[in-house]
Amino acid sequence: MKLADLKIIVTGAASGMGKHFATRLAEAGAEVAAGDINEAGLDDLPGSVRRRALDVREPDQCEDFCGWAADALGGLNALINNAGILQDGMLVKQDKKTGQVKKLSDAQWHAVINTNLHGATYMAREAVARMVALGSRPGVVVSMSSSARHGNFGQSNYAAAKAALAANTFTWAREWARFGIRACAVAPGMIDTPMTQGMPEAALAALIERIPVGRVGLPEDIWLAVRFCLECDFFNGRTMDVDGGLTM
Repeated sequence: MKLADLKIIVTGAASGMGKHFATRLAEAGAEVAAGDINEAGLDDLPGSVRRRALDVREPDQCEDFCGWAADALGGLNALINNAGILQDGMLVKQDKKTGQVKKLSDAQWHAVINTNLHGATYMAREAVARMVALGSRPGVVVSMSSSARHGNFGQSNYAAAKAALAANTFTWAREWARFGIRACAVAPGMIDTPMTQGMPEAALAALIERIPVGRVGLPEDIWLAVRFCLECDFFNGRTMDVDGGLTM
């Protein structure tokens, strides 16, 4: 698919990678509909980008957004499933001084699963349903997984959601083949975005030491992978790691 032919939704587009994706797509001539729970943050996107508040945790909002986007763009043939959050914490830990045992809260677990897995699944379901109804061929859904899908200290909730997205990508590719719609995913490592910039300096330095290329990634690094997924009609059902070699 050519970028200029895309009528595409980008979720989580108010900041970070989502904002970068929506901007790059607009620059390439794509018709873009951007959604985010932070509606005010969408104002910085290029003027050609349609924008609207979207809480991907709400199935009805996902359905309404996809219908609105298809009308606003004059069709729909692509989705970048980017909305996501972090609520890190060990599943069980013990305070070294007091001996008190603490657990990951239900709220932390559900917040991440509801946004990163349920929200991505709702959006994929509603976007593809709209594509099928419109007869959009070819079509493509690119979901943002993570290198954390292999497991990562203090990220039981995040790892579970991102691993499930990688598994769903494989499943969806098989299910949607009959409609001419592909499913693929990109798994970033540590990327310089507002979601990761709050890391303690010592922890960040220790992480960089483990990355063979010697730096954290940039949104542009991930955009290049997303662009490949959008443009290469032979790439399907797979998750592409873009992590500087962190998980080798």
